[in-house]
Amino acid sequence: MSAPHTDVEQVELANTAFYEALERGDFETVASLWLTPADLGVDESYHDPADSGVISCVHPGWPALTGRGEVLRSYALIMANTEYIQFFLTDVHVSVTGDTALVTCTENILSGGPAPEGGGELGPLVGQLVVATNVFRRTTDGWKLWSHHASPVLTENDADEDDDTPA
Repeated sequence: MSAPHTDVEQVELANTAFYEALERGDFETVASLWLTPADLGVDESYHDPADSGVISCVHPGWPALTGRGEVLRSYALIMANTEYIQFFLTDVHVSVTGDTALVTCTENILSGGPAPEGGGELGPLVGQLVVATNVFRRTTDGWKLWSHHASPVLTENDADEDDDTPA
C-alpha cells in the first residue's frame, strides 16, 4: 500500500488506528492518539497537563468528559471491563479544513464482558449501533484526536416500544 498523500487519507488512517488500538486493548497507543499539551504548545510547567488543551469525550450513556486525565481514565476503565470488542465502521465521512478534521461514522460494535465466575469463556456478546463524531487536529506528529462523541442509535424495536407507551 502506498503512503497517504492527502490530508483526508491521513485522517482516515488516524481514525482507523484509534479503533484498531481499542480492539487490541492497547492503552498506550490509544493515549498516544489523543492530543497532548505539548501538541498544543502549552507550557506544562504553568498548567496541569491533565486539563490542558481540553480534549473531550462522550461515550454512549456517559456524561461529557474533559481533560486528558478524565478521557484516558475512561478508556482504561472500558478496556479493563471489556474482554472483547470489535468495531465495524460504516458511513465514514472525512472533512478537513486547515488543521482540523471531522470524521463522522457509524460504529457497529460487537463486545463481550468478562466470563462469569468459574467460566473459561467470554461473557455474552452484545451488538450495539452507535454514531460517532471524531475531531482531529494536525500536529507535528500527525493527526491526533481532539474530541470523540458517540451516541447510541435507537433501533426500530426501541422506537416501537416507545410508541406503545400510554400518554
